[in-house]
Amino acid sequence: MPGELSPRLAAIVDALPLTPDARVLEIGCGPGAAARAVAARLVTGHVLAVGRSARAIAQAEAGSARELASGRPSLRCLAAEDFVREPGEAPFDLVYAVRVGALDGRRPEAGRRALERIAAAPAPGGRVFVDGGRPLREISVPRGGPGDDPGA
Repeated sequence: MPGELSPRLAAIVDALPLTPDARVLEIGCGPGAAARAVAARLVTGHVLAVGRSARAIAQAEAGSARELASGRPSLRCLAAEDFVREPGEAPFDLVYAVRVGALDGRRPEAGRRALERIAAAPAPGGRVFVDGGRPLREISVPRGGPGDDPGA
């Protein structure tokens, strides 16, 4: 597994307004390359990387042993439209999604549910980015709705 980011993913990670203590949620992490790069920029922060593919999550785990040992990243296997914060899990300062099928318009119902779940993830003032800009675009998500209660 390559240790470097593709130019496209490097541009995306560079565009994220990361701070050393940020709580970050990556939707659609694939094999974890961007999550590793984000984790490397955190000092006391944390990145939770989620993806629907068990195979990709296994690849991310295998390729991220050092980072996982640091405690800065964690991984979870689930679809964007099924995301809810776990009981007691703090909201996120930053949420980003790259090449997430539920958000590209091909599956409108899954996209609607994914946006509801994503809307519940950020802390007040948190920001949400998806690919499709230069290299990202910030989206406004309505606050409240399913998944807003972290204990839901």
